[in-house]
Amino acid sequence: MSPDIQLDPNGGLRHLITTEGLPRALVEQILDTAETFVPTPGTAPKKVPLLRGKTVFNLFFENSTRTRTTFELAGKRLSADVINMDVAHSSRSKGEDDLDTLYTLQAMGADIFAIRHPENGAAARFAAHAAEHVAIINAGDGSHAHPTQALLDVFTIRRHRPDFANLRVAIVGDVRHSRVAHSTIHALRTLGTTDIRVVGPEHFLPDNADTLGVTALGDIAQGLADADVVMGLRIQRERIEGDALAGVDDYHQQFGLTAANLAH
Repeated sequence: MSPDIQLDPNGGLRHLITTEGLPRALVEQILDTAETFVPTPGTAPKKVPLLRGKTVFNLFFENSTRTRTTFELAGKRLSADVINMDVAHSSRSKGEDDLDTLYTLQAMGADIFAIRHPENGAAARFAAHAAEHVAIINAGDGSHAHPTQALLDVFTIRRHRPDFANLRVAIVGDVRHSRVAHSTIHALRTLGTTDIRVVGPEHFLPDNADTLGVTALGDIAQGLADADVVMGLRIQRERIEGDALAGVDDYHQQFGLTAANLAH
C-alpha cells in the first residue's frame, strides 16, 4: 500500500486503512475529537448533523454483529443515511467482482464505505479504486489491520494512563493472527510507547517481532511483570490453518484471564 493513500494533499485523512504510518498529530486529533462525543454520565449520546446528506454503506464480506452495529450507530448519530449490505446474498454470490460492487454503489451516490473483508490488503485495494469523493474505512481486513478498534483501544488507555511514553503494555494471546493487535501496536508506537510485550505460545507470536518493535515472550509471569496495561486476545480460529491449534487445550489455563495469571 502506498504510504500516502490515506492522506489528502493537505495531510488530512482521506481514507482510514491502517494505523501504521499515521502521523502522531493526526492520531491525537482523532482521539481528541472522539473525546468530545463521550456523553457525560446519565445523558444520552448526542446526535450531530456532521454527515447530513451523506450516504454510508457498511459493506461486510465477513459476518459481524458488534462492528457492523457500531458503525451503523455511529453513522446515524452523525445524521448520515446508513445502508447495511448483506454481501453474501448480493450480486457477489452470482459472480460479481468486489470492485464491481464498489463501482455500482458509487454510481448510486455512496460517500463512505466501512468495509470488512477476509483478505489482507482488501481495504487498500478498494481505496485505490474509489472515486475522488468517496472515503474508505477499514473495518478489518484478514489478519492485517483493524484501525478503528485500535484507535478505540488507545482512546480507552489514554483515559486511564495518558503517559504513553512511560507505559508498559502486554498483549497476551494469539497475536500472530490478530489484526487488532497489529493495529494497536502501531498506534501505541506512534504515541510513544516503547515497552510493548507480546505474550503467548510460540505459534501464536509474530515472526516479525523485531520489525514491529515489540518483545516476544512465552512466559506469562515475565510478560505481565510490572505491566500497566494488559490486552487479552481470543484465539483467531477462523484465520488459522494446519496444526497450529494442536495442544491448545490448556491455553486458557496458561494465557487466559485467570486468578493465577492476574496475580502476576
